[in-house]
Amino acid sequence: MSTPTLGSTAADTRSTVADTSAAPGEGLRERKKRLMRQLLSDTATRMFLDRGFDAVRVAEVAEACGVSEKTVFNYFPTKESLVLDRLETTVASLRTGLADPAVPPVQAALAILGRELAGLTAWLAGQDDPGQAAQAMRRFGDLIRVTPSLRAYQSDMMNQFVSVAAEILAARAGMSASDPEPQIAARALLGLWHVQAESLRQHLDGSTAPARIHELVSADVRRAARLIDTGLRSFALAPPADPNHGARPAAARGPGQPA
Repeated sequence: MSTPTLGSTAADTRSTVADTSAAPGEGLRERKKRLMRQLLSDTATRMFLDRGFDAVRVAEVAEACGVSEKTVFNYFPTKESLVLDRLETTVASLRTGLADPAVPPVQAALAILGRELAGLTAWLAGQDDPGQAAQAMRRFGDLIRVTPSLRAYQSDMMNQFVSVAAEILAARAGMSASDPEPQIAARALLGLWHVQAESLRQHLDGSTAPARIHELVSADVRRAARLIDTGLRSFALAPPADPNHGARPAAARGPGQPA
């Protein structure tokens, strides 16, 4: 089961509407692998929602899918990744989106978030009962919040997010990834995912239409983005501050005078 955001409250749309068609350029072997991965993740998530994450063993997921436990781990390195498998995709999308120096960082992040939100609300709109589907999404978010190992896994992925973003932003600005500017910039971008997740949780109330959810969540994310956009645009234009800037030469200071 996938999540559309790093702090997601929603399950991936694949869980209910399986895409069995071949992707462009996808061979038979790749398609079979993709569908097996989807089956494993969707089956595991349904079992976790029904019984709780800790109460389900990976071997039970394997049995339900008619494969061995080893096969499950060939697709997913950890039990937690069965649930949060799309976090890696979000990080990869961020890496690609931030790589273009012509695109401001906030705009790159908004493009990724917009695609994720559009996919989620389009799936909701296609359900026989969008309200019930929205409630199922909230249950998925609740599963993450009440399961320590899932929260820890999510936290690790967020740290990867910050590392990737800081590395790319630093390269764009001619800085080191450990410099304070790319570090705070990366965390500010991560904040947009938190805003989208929290807004989704608020508006997935079972009564709001999918189109309205899209409108409301997009507005919340844009408000947050406006707040950080100026800083993220400007830090790459200015060189890092010289810690010795403003200090008087030693010869210009009298004995005992501070620098």
